[in-house]
Amino acid sequence: MQTFNLPQNPRILIFDIDSTLYTCPEYAHEQIDSQIRHWAALNGYSAEGARNMIADFRRKWAAEHDGQKISLGNLFKFFGVSIETSIEWRKKLFDPALYLHRDEKLIAALAKLAKKFYMICVTNNPVEPARKTLEVIGISGFFPEIVGLDTCMASKPSKKILDKALELSSSHLGEALSYSDCISIGDRYDIDLALAIELGMGGILVSGSEEVCNLCDILL
Repeated sequence: MQTFNLPQNPRILIFDIDSTLYTCPEYAHEQIDSQIRHWAALNGYSAEGARNMIADFRRKWAAEHDGQKISLGNLFKFFGVSIETSIEWRKKLFDPALYLHRDEKLIAALAKLAKKFYMICVTNNPVEPARKTLEVIGISGFFPEIVGLDTCMASKPSKKILDKALELSSSHLGEALSYSDCISIGDRYDIDLALAIELGMGGILVSGSEEVCNLCDILL
């Protein structure tokens, strides 16, 4: 776990979902690979050929952008796959119940955090499959709002997404809050944290749900 620019009195915790609020490399991989296989089938490519094309693009992107990573949703746009199409694919291709299960330790940790902070999820998946993921883990009740791919029609990193998360959180709390009142928590620095930190939020880089459970030691 790494922390960045933590505010003195944060009010809002903005959580990524995938590989942050659960630890399941198989499901994280399947979400990516199922979309690549689907794209391959639609275009007459082999699955392996499509994987290689995506990997080559990622390497080129990183080389041209100081090693930064790109989300699959943003990457696919360069191959003519719109965000709208990505949303429909993700709604149909994912089933978190096949991979994930209720996490009592995480539930207990989030229950403690929820007493002090307003918590919201921000994800590059549409709201529907994201909500199903939270329900399977048993933590949906801690997150009344999810900002998803279909909320702003944008994929992280995007200021529109963070603006929306702040707007919804401020509305719920009944006061105008700022970026400096927030901490963004996720497993990918370039996608989940870099822009948030640049805007004035704190950031916490985690490797999965086990480290999320340890947030109480840092934040409470």
